[in-house]
Amino acid sequence: MKRTVWTYGLISGAIVSGMMVGSLPFLNTADFRKGDFLGYTGIVVAALLVFFGVRSYRENVAAGRITFGRGLAVGVLIALVSSVCYVAAWEIMYFGVMPGVGDKLAACMVDRVKASGAGPEKVDAMVKQTETFKKLWANPVTNAAVTFIEPFPVGLVAALISAAALKRK
Repeated sequence: MKRTVWTYGLISGAIVSGMMVGSLPFLNTADFRKGDFLGYTGIVVAALLVFFGVRSYRENVAAGRITFGRGLAVGVLIALVSSVCYVAAWEIMYFGVMPGVGDKLAACMVDRVKASGAGPEKVDAMVKQTETFKKLWANPVTNAAVTFIEPFPVGLVAALISAAALKRK
């Protein structure tokens, strides 16, 4: 199981991390929606590897048979490895390569509210909220926790669906 989990988890992690890094240039541009699309597409594509990993485990390791529980365990572990890769890439980008990315994200959030035609009260509320976010993002532990909850739930759903679809006694 280790080999399958590591292989598919690292491939999935490379995909989701690469697409996340590819979405960063769209911050604070008129094309910020393209960045969202690219980032979330990366998360979904990476979650597809959970399915392929569970199927590979069933066919190559488990002799064509797998229970729901074992399939779920393999899928969750793949999603976990992938999410940890995503978090590691984000931490490197946030604190190392692009130290001002938190300010860019906050400005992008405020710009989105302004672009939606919201009134000054909503814009001010978003500014206050982004200040809170920037404080959370400044701590590497909370930054990692918030980042982890972006891809992992999608991977968890993919693991549940994969385990149910691929179980074979």
